[in-house]
Amino acid sequence: MPVKRIQAGQIQVSVWENQSKDGKKFYSFTFQKRYTTEEGKWESTNTLMLNDLPKANLVLQKAYEFALLKEPKTGEKEQSGKEEVSEE
Repeated sequence: MPVKRIQAGQIQVSVWENQSKDGKKFYSFTFQKRYTTEEGKWESTNTLMLNDLPKANLVLQKAYEFALLKEPKTGEKEQSGKEEVSEE
C-alpha cells in the first residue's frame, strides 16, 4: 500500500516507503495515467500526451516534496546530495 498517492486529473503518482537491508528508509515512486476504455473498463498507461505534461510535472513535484520533507535530517544532506527545505 502506498504511503501517499497524488493525483491531478488522470495522472497519478504513488509514493512507496521501503527499507534497505541495513534498515535505512527510502522512497520509490510509480507513475501512471488512468483512463477508461470504450467498454468502461479502467486501464493505466505510462504514455502521456502533450497536454498531460503539466499535470505530470505537478504530481511529480508534489511527490518529490513529500519524500524530501519526510527524509531524516541527520547527516542525509552530505551523503545524498539533497537540499534541505524548511517551512515556516
